[in-house]
Amino acid sequence: MLAPLAFAAATAAAALRENPLRTLLSVLGVIIGVAALVAVLSLGDTFQAFARAQVGRLTDVQSVSIQAVTGRWEDDRWVPAKAMPSLTLTALADVLRAAPAAQAGMLSRSGRARVVWRRAGRERTASVQAVTSGESAFNGTPVTIGRMFTAGEADRNAAVVVLSHRLAAELSQGRPEALLGEAVRVGGSVREVVGILEAQPNERGYAVRVPYLAAASVLGSAAAAAPPPLLLRARTVEDVARLRAEIEDWLAGRYRAWEARYEVVVSAQRLAQAEDAFRVLKAFLGALAGISMLVGGVGIMNIMLASVTERTREIGIRKAMGARERDIRLQFLAEAVVVSFVGSGAGVAV
Repeated sequence: MLAPLAFAAATAAAALRENPLRTLLSVLGVIIGVAALVAVLSLGDTFQAFARAQVGRLTDVQSVSIQAVTGRWEDDRWVPAKAMPSLTLTALADVLRAAPAAQAGMLSRSGRARVVWRRAGRERTASVQAVTSGESAFNGTPVTIGRMFTAGEADRNAAVVVLSHRLAAELSQGRPEALLGEAVRVGGSVREVVGILEAQPNERGYAVRVPYLAAASVLGSAAAAAPPPLLLRARTVEDVARLRAEIEDWLAGRYRAWEARYEVVVSAQRLAQAEDAFRVLKAFLGALAGISMLVGGVGIMNIMLASVTERTREIGIRKAMGARERDIRLQFLAEAVVVSFVGSGAGVAV
């Protein structure tokens, strides 16, 4: 079997060398087709990655929250729950271990407090979020001056704080970087400013982030007593359904009749819209790739058809000398393989 293949390859190489211009044009056609295909797929993957990053950064479609049931409706009347269960830091660590589809988790408490910088004698009332160290996976606003507080600082309730850009700018009269390292009073505690968030277009209001364990000292006992939601972020949009199932299994194994105590919440409508958009994008990219491959295949087919037509006399002579139809087909197939292999390698490199 190897001898006919080797002979066919040698004959194909000799035929390609005898017609360098035709061979060059054939290879060039394959190079252009393959290079275009790789470029389309690369741009498509880049666009899809960018779209996923934007969806994850600007929306909450990848977030799944566990919320305590605080009451129920009875006869058109809201009846508060007698005992409101609270999810703790231990529960957060447990559910992260039990849910492989989760990228990160966070507990948070929110409220409002006065933020005072005594050196400048200025103060503002800001919305305060007391969060765990996994908050960066959920927050779309990065820290551009300084840094976010670390997991160690959050665990030991270090006296640190991160301010929104507008709040820092107004407290410092237009010089937000001047607040870095300064001490400000947030609610009932004095804290060091370790970071300032990126400025947002049309930014409204003032925002502050402190470690989760600081909720009682910053927000007061009443705000800290409310049951906090536990947020989990799926690794991808497609993992949201799997993450929800893992959370429900975890709750079922931890609490008896958990449906009466907790509810698992997802943004179902936004999730469906995001999944539909990604399905359309995949279909579009698949169609582009299919068209590129079809065009490349038709190009090679036309080249080989022209080659066969041009070499009718050669084929007749070879048949007269005893060549079988199978041998002739193998020769032209070997030529097509060589042209495709060389052109594809060069096209990928391009």
